[in-house]
Amino acid sequence: MAYDKFEVLTSRVVPLSSENVDTDQIIPARFLKATEREGFGDNLFRDWRYDNEGNPKADFVLNDPTYSGKILLAGKNFGSGSSREHAVWAIYDYGFRCVVSSFFADIFKNNCLNIGVLPVTVSPKFADELFSAVEANPEVEVEVDIKKQTITLLSTGNAESFDINSYKKDNMLNGFDDIDYLLNLKEEIVQFEANK
Repeated sequence: MAYDKFEVLTSRVVPLSSENVDTDQIIPARFLKATEREGFGDNLFRDWRYDNEGNPKADFVLNDPTYSGKILLAGKNFGSGSSREHAVWAIYDYGFRCVVSSFFADIFKNNCLNIGVLPVTVSPKFADELFSAVEANPEVEVEVDIKKQTITLLSTGNAESFDINSYKKDNMLNGFDDIDYLLNLKEEIVQFEANK
């Protein structure tokens, strides 16, 4: 399944400062029955977003109109717990293209890269700077440049570099998942087989 290409993302930020957010909080297990990758965004952080009657909780950040954007700024150790891909499907389907944190669970980070969400690991100091900036001005924007592998707080110009596997970087720049990558090489593969 192809995803939107990711080159430079300039966006406002949605801050979720909670630490140790696991995948069951991101998408509760009762919503894992579907096999299509669409519709999961409706249940992103379901138990935090809605009460038992399905009414939005005013004090949860996704229900606060003050905040919007395609970048989710998360607390330390985001995406821990089970390896469910559905957590990233929900994040992508909701509209986030990038998650920023000072630490990600490894499996969650790899799932992000496979599904078209860029996980950007920053230092705890820079994460705190971003949270403070968004709290002071919710309209502040952040630029994430995957080619340069930099994340910049535009109001100050302060920036950090981030790491990304070169193969995954190329896939995100092209909007490919692993199957799309192989299909893109079809002519080269056919030519190689013909020359054996």
